[in-house]
Amino acid sequence: MNPENKDNQLNIELNEETAEGIYSNLAIISHSTSEFVIDFIKVMPGMPKAKVKSRIVMTPEHAKRLMHALEDNIQKYEAHHGKIKDLGPGPQGGIPMNFGGPTAEA
Repeated sequence: MNPENKDNQLNIELNEETAEGIYSNLAIISHSTSEFVIDFIKVMPGMPKAKVKSRIVMTPEHAKRLMHALEDNIQKYEAHHGKIKDLGPGPQGGIPMNFGGPTAEA
């Protein structure tokens, strides 16, 4: 390793609980003049309520870096696995209220 690069390294730790991740099938993004807030939510079929599982707050500059990183990774993913279906806005691309299966009854 080049000794000049030693000062530019960042040691990132990932504990076991965080490494498990949190599943989300909906993200809601809001912003102010100084920050972006991304709420990650898990919506379950047939349930009228959903809970925010994680909230990330970042500066506009970091939000833009995240956008570029996502664009880059999506391009790489699609080059390897094929185009991701884009449902867009509206009923098909909106909030996933049902998952295509039968509605649960009690």
